[in-house]
Amino acid sequence: MNSSRFPSRPGQDDFKDAFIKNFIVVFLGVAISYINGVFVFIFSRSPVFYMESRYILYIHLVINDTIMLCITVTLQVMTYFPLVNVSVCCILLLLGSMTYKNTPMSLAGMAVERYIAICKPLRHSQICTVRRTYMLIIFIWIVTFVPGLADIIILSLTRPLTIFTSNILCYSLAIYNTSYHLDKAIVEYALFLSFVWITLIYTYFRVFFAAKTATTDAVSAKKAQNTILLHGVQLLLCMLSYFTPLLELILIPFFPNDKFKILFSNFVITSILPRLLTPLIYGIRDQKFFKYIKNYFSVCTGKVRPIKT
Repeated sequence: MNSSRFPSRPGQDDFKDAFIKNFIVVFLGVAISYINGVFVFIFSRSPVFYMESRYILYIHLVINDTIMLCITVTLQVMTYFPLVNVSVCCILLLLGSMTYKNTPMSLAGMAVERYIAICKPLRHSQICTVRRTYMLIIFIWIVTFVPGLADIIILSLTRPLTIFTSNILCYSLAIYNTSYHLDKAIVEYALFLSFVWITLIYTYFRVFFAAKTATTDAVSAKKAQNTILLHGVQLLLCMLSYFTPLLELILIPFFPNDKFKILFSNFVITSILPRLLTPLIYGIRDQKFFKYIKNYFSVCTGKVRPIKT
């Protein structure tokens, strides 16, 4: 969730390495964006999803991840381009930082919604209303906007204002590199990490034990536990972004010649690939959503099947 996790300067990359890296991130970005686009299209064409908070939260996560992919892939490619205006770079870093932090925050919100649905089913319709769901989404964006705005304010207070008209290689550490930015990042890191982990641990353990004790059928209980386990894997992959800076500090001194390969690999593993699992875990495994997915591809292949709601 730290903005420093965005692509760093490629440094000594030759043309071949630069081309391969850019091709990989652009290909993965386009492929995942297409998959996410299918889910957004299905949601927008199916009013049955509009009144359920779980689907609203899910599609918000999909849209957020798509925006995040577009920005991070753009930033990755731009590190090989000529210098960029600092004002433009700050806007891109702000949007990228917001969407990057939005993912674990949204997953925490989805975990709370599932906890209420399973552990407090009689109150679910009263607590998880459509209005409150949209209020939660707005709250998430505001919470993640404040730290990014603070970076820009600190920059304007510690550097001459002419910096915003200058050009620079666009990555976070090239701009936000003062001691104040470092202190803010540490506090922000600790707060987000503590909140998300406490929320996830509490809700998923409660859901796990509730599903295990409330279900008498062994097959149904096993299915519920497997679903929770898959959700946990997805959350763990997204949470790896918390620990990659520490991993880089450990690995880079031992493999200094592979510094940029380590940075790039961590970027792909923690920022790109988890976004591929989001539609697979939260979309395809959901029976209602999967019916509409099959119908979508049936239309594409000319074999239309009516959907039974």
